[in-house]
Amino acid sequence: MYSVYQHWDPLKVCIVGRSYPPEFYDFITNVRVRSVMERIAQETEEDYQKLIKLLESFGVKILRPDIADRLHYLDPNNKYVPPPMVPRDYSIMLGNDFYFKTNRFSKWDIPTWGKVINAIKPNVNLKLHGADFLTDLNSATNTRVGRDIYIGTVEYGQDISGNLIGMEDLYPNYRFHRVDTGGHSDGTFCPVVPGLIVSLLDIPSYADTFPDWEVVYLPGQSWDKVRPFLKLKNKNKGKWWVPGEELNDEFTEFVESWINHWVGYVEETVFDVNMLVVDPKNVVCSNYNKQVFDAFDRFGITAHVVNFRHRYFWDGGLHCITSDVHREGTLCDYFPTRG
Repeated sequence: MYSVYQHWDPLKVCIVGRSYPPEFYDFITNVRVRSVMERIAQETEEDYQKLIKLLESFGVKILRPDIADRLHYLDPNNKYVPPPMVPRDYSIMLGNDFYFKTNRFSKWDIPTWGKVINAIKPNVNLKLHGADFLTDLNSATNTRVGRDIYIGTVEYGQDISGNLIGMEDLYPNYRFHRVDTGGHSDGTFCPVVPGLIVSLLDIPSYADTFPDWEVVYLPGQSWDKVRPFLKLKNKNKGKWWVPGEELNDEFTEFVESWINHWVGYVEETVFDVNMLVVDPKNVVCSNYNKQVFDAFDRFGITAHVVNFRHRYFWDGGLHCITSDVHREGTLCDYFPTRG
């Protein structure tokens, strides 16, 4: 059986997302728009392949969605259905149970994810779910640390007590905790290995949730590197950014008019914390950060940099564009005094 109990256990099977190929955008007549989308498509897949090659070097089996039946479909709002870029946002392996959100894009989910689901199904307890309290059950907002599951809030101050009660009823052997992240928790903090957390300053104190763990704070680190984004911010309200296209108004108009539901809200995200842990000694991250790398050295961790170049367009870091479905390991209790 496949299982995931801690996200630092050795990774063995992993889903990696997929974008549309450059030829998908042949329907765009404006060359200033089409050429940008084609470049994004090509470079996105190049970066996916770099990540896949690295993971395979660690013996990780890769599963990817199929986009053949998804091309050029319009959703009920007459907008193009987005590519399956971020499997993390609608799936999670919790113990032996694999939860997958079936109502994300209606009828396009089945052909897109069919091969992946079929590959996983014999090895897991498959839990397809729709619009109930499980809708927000995914590994972008839930952090698995043995018996302790930390559930992030979508908005600051959000009451998720009902979700916690529901999860406690389903999994009485786990302890569920609310963390006021105000968005996907994997974009705000990352418990890398036991004893080490990389986090933002605006997350509440970890003294209670992770007592005695070292916390490396990264307040706004990524935004020091993207100053040209400010040229675009007033046009797209801080949602997305493609370097070099800040003044391409035709491209901005196309994105906002036709595929604005493909992008997220990257101004709220620091991708330095959106890391994929391969095992307790190897972590994949987007770029070099001295504070983080110094901490890695103290814990005997090797960092592997894969520059996912268009993370500011897709609003997805290395953790977002993957979903771990099998890691070696058993359920541990890192805080046994909690009972």
